Parts: sequence; C-alpha cells; structure tokens
Amino acid sequence: MTPLFQYELLNQPFGDPALYVRLAGERKALLFDLGNISFVKAGKLCKISDVYVSHTHMDHFIGFDHLIRLNLARDRTIRICGPKGMIQNVKGKLKGYTWDLVDSYPFIVEVVEIHARTLRIVQFFCKDRFKHGDVRTVPYEDALDSYPHYTVKALSLDHKITSIAYSLEERFHININKDRLVKLGLPAGKWLRELKDHIWDGKPDEWPVRISGDTMQGQQTQEITLGRLKKDIVTITRGQKIVYISDCRGINKNFKRVIPFVCGADILFCEAAFLEKDSDKAVARGHLTARQAGFIAREAGVRELQVYHFSPRYEHCPELLYQEAQQEFKGNGHMPGKDIKEQYL
Repeated sequence: MTPLFQYELLNQPFGDPALYVRLAGERKALLFDLGNISFVKAGKLCKISDVYVSHTHMDHFIGFDHLIRLNLARDRTIRICGPKGMIQNVKGKLKGYTWDLVDSYPFIVEVVEIHARTLRIVQFFCKDRFKHGDVRTVPYEDALDSYPHYTVKALSLDHKITSIAYSLEERFHININKDRLVKLGLPAGKWLRELKDHIWDGKPDEWPVRISGDTMQGQQTQEITLGRLKKDIVTITRGQKIVYISDCRGINKNFKRVIPFVCGADILFCEAAFLEKDSDKAVARGHLTARQAGFIAREAGVRELQVYHFSPRYEHCPELLYQEAQQEFKGNGHMPGKDIKEQYL
C-alpha cells in the first residue's frame, strides 16, 4: 500500500522548522512552516502548491524569499496560509525588492489569513510588480482546505503570539488489489487514478469507468461500472492523519485545545524545545518541553511521535530530548515531579 502522504522534516532537529509532504500520484506537495529551505533541490520545492505557516518568527518564515525566487517565471499560484497579520507580512516581504523586470511573469502569490470565523484572502500579481487585488473575506468554520481526498484544519494556540497548529487528514484510503487486477486481466494505467478520483468524488456505482492499457492480448479498451470495480479490485481503509505543532506554551489552555485536535493522528510532529528540568526556560520562551510533547501524544492516542525544533543548548545531548518525549509518550516509568496530567489538565 502506497500512503497518500509522504512526509519528511527538511532540517535536522536544531534547524528551522519545515515539514514537507508529498502527495503520492500527484505533482503536488505541501509545506508546513517556511524555515530555511535554500539547500533543497529546486525540483522538489517547485512541487509545493500550498504553504501553511504557524507564525512569522524568522526561523519559521525566512524561506519565503527563496520559494518566491524559484517560482517567479512560472505560470502558477502558490498559496501562503497563516495567522492574523500574514497579509501585511507578505506585503512587507515583497515590497523589499525592485520588480521592474517581471511584467511578463504570470506568477501569483495568494495569501490566506486565518481568523476565528473568517478567512481573509488576497492575491499578489507578479506581472504588476506584486501589487495586490481586493481583499475578500469568506466564512470559515471547520476545514481550512477541503479537497475530495483530504482536508487541512487549523488550530490557534498561544505562543505569546498566535501560533497555528495544522492537521492533514486523508478522508479514506483507496487500495488497489494488484493480484486481483492481474487475475481479471485488467491493465495498469492512468485509468486507475481516474477510478480513485471517481470514488473520492462520490460517483454512483452505475458510473461507467473507461479502462484502457496494454495487456498480454494487446491494447485493451472496455467499460466496467464503478460498483463492480469497487467490489472486485478495491479495498477502502482508514485514511492517514498528520498533525503539526510548532511553538506553543505549555499551559492548560493550549493542552485542552490541542489534545482533541491531535486525537487519533498516525504521526504527530511536535516541537520539544527544552527538557522538563529547564521548564522555566520553556515558560519564558513560550515553548513546550519534551515531556509535554510526549504527554500530548499519549493523551491524544497518536501512533507515532516525532519531536523537533530543539534548543541549541542541547546540541551535545539531543538524545535526552528524544528519551524524555518517548518515556512520557509510552508511559515507561515514573518521571520526577508532579503528575503531569494533574499539573496541566
């Protein structure tokens, strides 16, 4: 089974936050946070269609310039989503350059600013020296983005400023039984992608699916109903869920909001800037400890926890952060200090 979401942190745990998620079968990738990405191959970055920024501290947003530079001459739109103030942040970035040579470039930057119940959306046009159009406001309730096969949701957290956590959830996963495909004499090909699209789009079982491709008997073209194909070669299983948390305070208000948001994730990417013994520093800087990251993952029932965004004070002992997070996540042994659930919930 090939998972829809193929993910990786682009930097080592002491580097800038940037989670890259490739969508299998599509020429498309998503990026969560926009730290330093200057070392990443251009071909990989040019697949990015949407960027979800937690907040605009420099280590989360410095990669903006590099991403724009790579796409200047391309006929495409990149969406940048982020908290209140994102439109002004992007406007300020773009105003820092001289744009007298771009009048033939069709590239567009679309900014989506997330508020409590609305989204403010505006486009900046490269050919017009990145002047922007009118800002439009649309209602916002549950999903920030909703596509036939996945949704993106956002949750505002307290980092002394607003910092947004994101979830990426596949509606369901479609598996093609290759052995059954061969047994039925059906060819592989683009039609399988179209079959999945029909299922994601909710087409009725009577919908005709055109099958074409090379078989042992030569080129084959036929039509079979969607319902029959679903019965014969398709298995539908639970979809993936990824949650990304970057920079939030270890306080009751955040824990009560974020644990239900994370609930049931296959993998949680969670900042873990400090060890619990240095929780005073975590409080001062508005970050989580490794133990708090493990606590969130355990309470939310996630399958896997990946901590990152470590303070440079631990460069000589990063294993301690991993160990502390996993110990709390797995519930292995008693850690010193107050019971963490009693302390934070």
